[in-house]
Amino acid sequence: MPIGPFGIDPGIWAPLRLLLAVALTLFLVLNGALLMIYLERKIQAIIQDRTGPHHVGPFGLLQTFADAIKLLSKEDVRAKATDKAFFLMAPMIVFSPMVASFVVLPFAPDFVGADLNIGLLYLTTLGSMAVLGIVIAGWASNNKYSLIGGLRSAGQLISYEVPQILSLVTVVLVVGSLSMVDITRSQAGPFVNFLVLPFAFVGYFIAALAETNRTPFDLPEAESELVAGYLTEYSGMRWGTFLALTEYGEVTVVCSIMTTLWFGGWQGPGVDALPALGIVWFTLKVYVFVLAFMWVRATLPRMRIDQLMDFCWKVLIPMALVNILATAVLLLAFPGNLWPIAIVNWALVAALVFALPALQKRRLRTFRERTRLSAA
Repeated sequence: MPIGPFGIDPGIWAPLRLLLAVALTLFLVLNGALLMIYLERKIQAIIQDRTGPHHVGPFGLLQTFADAIKLLSKEDVRAKATDKAFFLMAPMIVFSPMVASFVVLPFAPDFVGADLNIGLLYLTTLGSMAVLGIVIAGWASNNKYSLIGGLRSAGQLISYEVPQILSLVTVVLVVGSLSMVDITRSQAGPFVNFLVLPFAFVGYFIAALAETNRTPFDLPEAESELVAGYLTEYSGMRWGTFLALTEYGEVTVVCSIMTTLWFGGWQGPGVDALPALGIVWFTLKVYVFVLAFMWVRATLPRMRIDQLMDFCWKVLIPMALVNILATAVLLLAFPGNLWPIAIVNWALVAALVFALPALQKRRLRTFRERTRLSAA
């Protein structure tokens, strides 16, 4: 009689694997959102020398649960002039692709909802669907602020999807597969893809910040400019679905993708002997990137819309295209040798790190010169 993973009969393992994957997904999305909101409040409080939540429960642990209960019990108000059908569907359109993304993420050896041979293409397709829900939310609200916020968000997301996908292409070129499971298994040992493709990782990390509307790319929800962006007319749990569940769920998804593509996914010490330990390693790696997202939010100021678009189209995309071209040429010139690709990638990282401050200084000098001439 054949034995499946973890010593379980294959006939029982197939439905059990699906149930476990769904349960883990719901845990990561629902409970993970509560945990991440609490962590973000505390981390921002520590970095900005504030107290943070501390009244409700020990160390303020129950504050997030109190907020969740408030959202669940809050009245769902809808303006009379809104387009009812689209207004109500918009949160679901944004939330559903985020949940569906977990289907192809491998949490441990033989522990994935569906091992698709086009898993990475599946993820990029789902990521593009969020734009539709955001634009619908802004348009259906029948509010100028919401519409402007939705259109700005669409422009931002569509723009930064380009360098995000270009960064994924370099990983596919090196690994030779679109399967998330194959990409994870190709990184056995300490030689992970980050060491070979650091620029692709940096490009994806920056684009992921923009895709999830995180600081310094949170222009669609810039309260000082657009009230609350496309969320202006939403209240109660519909607002919570947009801002809490979907935003933090998308952060978890992009952090899981970074973990899988560049840092070996569930790979780690002891996984060969105890496959279930892969879930622990995978979760720990994901939350390292989650903490990095929170660190960035607490330290960087918001960018202007022109700075945001200039950086994407004039800096990030050209460098990502150069990286793809160099990776493809070097793979043909030196088959089986990844050292030249690693050297080019690290050189691009150095160029990005040193070029950005120089570019910003040049823009400041130009701005000051224009200001001086205008005053004269």
